[in-house]
Amino acid sequence: MARTTDGDGTPVPQRLLAAATRLFAERGYDRTSVQEIVEAAGVTKGALYHYFGSKEDLLQEVYSRVLRIQQERLDAYADADEPVERRLRAAAADVVVTTIDNLDDAAIFFRSMHHLSPEKNKRVRAERRRYHERFRALIEEGQRGGVFSTATPADLVVDYHFGSVHHLSTWYRPDGPLTPQQVADHLADLLLRALRP
Repeated sequence: MARTTDGDGTPVPQRLLAAATRLFAERGYDRTSVQEIVEAAGVTKGALYHYFGSKEDLLQEVYSRVLRIQQERLDAYADADEPVERRLRAAAADVVVTTIDNLDDAAIFFRSMHHLSPEKNKRVRAERRRYHERFRALIEEGQRGGVFSTATPADLVVDYHFGSVHHLSTWYRPDGPLTPQQVADHLADLLLRALRP
């Protein structure tokens, strides 16, 4: 039976994902072989296929795991007993920080999403749409309550914010002048300024 963890207790699926993420970010999805992934993870091909089924499944999971974290956090912010402006600002800043914390994953996704089968692509888009709809619901709540301006449709406001978030991997550098939280604060403040009545 294959070991489920390595010497430090890291589960095999996490090792495979970490190796795949690093290699996909460095070399690209299409230039990374299954053999390279399993060697970097220190497992066999059988272990990869046991946990993921294919290299494409790994690619899908790279994106889905970050989105799951972001969805859980957004749900917590959205459900908090706080004014809508605070909840939206916290959610807007959080998605920036969690994207920067997983910058390789974001870069891989936008460079390699076209490698997913139509069925997997559809699933990933549905997950992302669910996130965007929950975020939009916060904006609409504030618009209905008169806290936010209705001059710009909520869909456009969501596209504006996530356009910035989705391009973080093209320009953000950890050794640059701004910390992840500073970038998050600036982008969240821009969003709220755009919504002022």
